[in-house]
Amino acid sequence: MIPDSSIVSPCSPVDRAKRVYDSFPDRGFFAEKSWRVSPEAFPLSKKEVKRLERLGPLFLKFQQAADLIYRRSRKGSLPSWISEYLDRGKPKSLLDLGTAPSLVEALPRVIRPDLILTESGFTICELDSVPGGIGLTAWLSEVYADIDKQSEIVGGSDGMLTGFTSIFPQGEADILVSEEAADYRPEMEWLSGRLAGDWRVKEAESYSPSDRDVYRFFELFDLANLSGGLAVGEAASEGKIDLTSPFKPWLEEKMWLALFRSRPLQEVWRRELRDGNWRRLREIFPMSWVIDPSEVPHHAVIPELGIQSFSEMKQFSQTERDLVLKLSGFNERAWGSRSVTIGSDVSQLGWAEAVDEALQSFENAPFVLQRFHSGRLVKHPWFNPETGNIEELEGRVRLCPYYFVSAQDQSVKLGGALATICPSDKKMLHGMSDAILAPCRLDS
Repeated sequence: MIPDSSIVSPCSPVDRAKRVYDSFPDRGFFAEKSWRVSPEAFPLSKKEVKRLERLGPLFLKFQQAADLIYRRSRKGSLPSWISEYLDRGKPKSLLDLGTAPSLVEALPRVIRPDLILTESGFTICELDSVPGGIGLTAWLSEVYADIDKQSEIVGGSDGMLTGFTSIFPQGEADILVSEEAADYRPEMEWLSGRLAGDWRVKEAESYSPSDRDVYRFFELFDLANLSGGLAVGEAASEGKIDLTSPFKPWLEEKMWLALFRSRPLQEVWRRELRDGNWRRLREIFPMSWVIDPSEVPHHAVIPELGIQSFSEMKQFSQTERDLVLKLSGFNERAWGSRSVTIGSDVSQLGWAEAVDEALQSFENAPFVLQRFHSGRLVKHPWFNPETGNIEELEGRVRLCPYYFVSAQDQSVKLGGALATICPSDKKMLHGMSDAILAPCRLDS
């Protein structure tokens, strides 16, 4: 049971955890989801925080380069296979909306990478431009800044709120949430109530565009079920409203990490990013491949795997299977770890079945393969409501920093960072009931 805060020391870890519980909104943040509560924010070194701050502008440059590479491929000044990869499974009508002249320079204004905290620094799993957790991280930053005024919360107590407000020229918009994303509606409603200006959460299915800007909180694969969402895309393509994230489904593909590692595109990336930025991204982007069943010439092998066909991976031993398979995007299973298979975490038969699915899925829903990087072990306290005691969890950390791109001057701000600390026996690091969720702070 959670103790009465009146009978514990006001500065004790138990009391701080109790105050976090007391601060929970009545509706919570996610439908039927819970997590372990810690009495303190997760510490990051000064070097790690500085590095996080520098990554935001770098990710924006990466998205700018990716968008340019895609458009050049469509126009024929770069190889057509690039856009053909990225267009697979997507309706032409959606691609036409995304390539409207008014959207040439449009990019997502919320950028959230999933970073694994490793022994050597950070490794990125993916970049998300329609992320959940914005309201949750804003609330956690507020609460932990209040319960421990000596701590310096990354982004500050209100960095998530001011950052989100900055992504629209007028500082307000309608937030469209689909039924498919309804689990996140409570956090978006909490967020809208805390933002300065006139923010309204609306249902994407029945929405009728007006003169108000729109924040999109629905996936583009679901667009066929959202007449309101389609109308929003059309209004944005005609320049009538400001919309983020824009209807550019190619930017939401995980395969960009593989395209970044593609040898034929190396000089293109170096030119568009500049050499220093390209090198910095190589430090955190894991080796990745697009699972393409096309035949490889008899004298060639797939880079770093030493095989001529991805089907040969089915025979890899467990030690050779430090690899991750997952859908690239534009699919209902491409988010929330639904399609993820970690090779060393399944049987040989399970891995072979995952490889077969990836190969068969290529024409309409490509998969990507990534090197698996294990997170470093950390220890962090949490409050056990069953015993009333503070306990210590040994785990691995996924960091989710939230970057906001100002609509006024395109500056990038780190609004806050969410740490998900999962038990050490878990290889897949994501939100779960036995994980700790906490904001990050500067380690003193």
